[in-house]
Amino acid sequence: MADDTDKLRIDKWLWAARFYKTRSLAVAALESGKVLLNGTRVKPAKTVITGDRLDISIGSYQFLIEVLALSDRRGPAPQAQKLYRESEASRERRAVIAARLKADPPPFAFKGRPTKRDRRLIEQFKHGE
Repeated sequence: MADDTDKLRIDKWLWAARFYKTRSLAVAALESGKVLLNGTRVKPAKTVITGDRLDISIGSYQFLIEVLALSDRRGPAPQAQKLYRESEASRERRAVIAARLKADPPPFAFKGRPTKRDRRLIEQFKHGE
């Protein structure tokens, strides 16, 4: 971990804290406005310091975190979790979303090419026979 007085690019920090698998994914999230630093949109080169608040949206989940430490190295998950503190409200909201997603049936998805029977049913549906 770097000293607390150092500054670090936000895209590197997001990668090191394991919010995104690659820095390019972190950059894409920053450019699309899915990550807010202290309530404002920022560019990937913006520096982050300890005490900053981040609002990170990943899919249907939203993380409200405070930066506790800086690191430009991606380490194991337990070490990465020491870089930030998530608010209690954020944890509860994510748990509710996870429970709702688990309870809802998954949307219909094809499993490869349709079989001959599936094609017949599709044609029957299209033409109303």
